Amino acid sequence: MAIEAAAGGQSAFDQLVQEARPKRTVAQNLKRFARRKPAGAISAVVLILLALIALFAPVIATHDPIRDQVAAERLEAPSASHIMGTDNLGRDVFSRVIYGARISLQVGFLAIGLGTVVGMVIGVLSGYLGGKLDLVVQRVVDVLMGFPFIILAMLLVVALGASLLNVGLALSVAIVPRVVRLSRSSTLSVKEEVYVLAAVTIGVSLLRMVLRHILPNTLGPVFVLATGALGGVIVAEAGLAFLGLGIPPPSPSWGGMLNIGARGYMEAAPWMVIFPGIALSAVVFTFALLGDALRDVLDPRLRRGDS
Repeated sequence: MAIEAAAGGQSAFDQLVQEARPKRTVAQNLKRFARRKPAGAISAVVLILLALIALFAPVIATHDPIRDQVAAERLEAPSASHIMGTDNLGRDVFSRVIYGARISLQVGFLAIGLGTVVGMVIGVLSGYLGGKLDLVVQRVVDVLMGFPFIILAMLLVVALGASLLNVGLALSVAIVPRVVRLSRSSTLSVKEEVYVLAAVTIGVSLLRMVLRHILPNTLGPVFVLATGALGGVIVAEAGLAFLGLGIPPPSPSWGGMLNIGARGYMEAAPWMVIFPGIALSAVVFTFALLGDALRDVLDPRLRRGDS
């Protein structure tokens, strides 16, 4: 019975403490998070609004970002008909910024989602099984970590070709080594816990061990890393588009818009750079704030003493 209790992940004392502690609802947890981390809560609200804007871009946009090209209105300053002005082809900048949010979030979530899942699986298995598998995996990770993030993504995009899917895949591969290292280090710590050793003693299968005991206890740090890295992935996608390796035109990518605006329209039409630049900066800043807030909340070393 004692072994089974230990394998469950908690001692009898811990269970009594949890039972005595009042249960919080989801609304109470959100309210507590907003009270403790107001900047993180505001960032979460901003990102939810951004997701809604991207989802309902066809409704919010005032013009078609690709087809509505009016030569007579090219390089028109912000006005009532074009609140962010027009670009060099007479397209509405506001509509292109709105649709650019959709592309940035699609690439960002694809890269982070795929990179996090693959990285966690490899990292957990590498840390738990150890031996030659761990040695080989860590040497491959060392090689990948030797390449700067953006350089590795550029090489993969050149090899795969420029498209939304390929850019997302390239950025996910660049994310994987960081997730592998973090999940491996968390696994090395968790595998020495009493409940894991007890689970091994009673013959728990590898799949159940990973899914039930190891993986849930390594999610926190990886989730924080993924949230913070999402802003960096969006910047990397914009950087690839700025270099001509991102989503091919005429798709409205923020990086592509900055590329066009910086190639000779900075003085004649600065709004072509200002508005997509503001959108990109705001998204990265809010993701950074949210990542810091989640780190402070989920890291037990930083929340000691909190009620």
